[in-house]
Amino acid sequence: MQRHEHIWQDWAEQLRHRGLGEFIATILEVTTPLNLAAAQLVYIGQPVLSGILPRDNINALAILLENPHMTQAFVSQLREEN
Repeated sequence: MQRHEHIWQDWAEQLRHRGLGEFIATILEVTTPLNLAAAQLVYIGQPVLSGILPRDNINALAILLENPHMTQAFVSQLREEN
């Protein structure tokens, strides 16, 4: 099991609960070519982001963005029905 999978599952559940699952899934698909660059920005921004988010969540976001297979798995989670 991926170390951050529980964080991604929590995110997917929260986003679906708020009615944002499909929207975020679409954004992630459309921005796929930019995801690696976005992951690098997350890594660079860790000192600032750590004041807002837990470090594990920051790392989980960066890892999710830098791996297209994980991004697609997350998109699938977002589109799952409850």
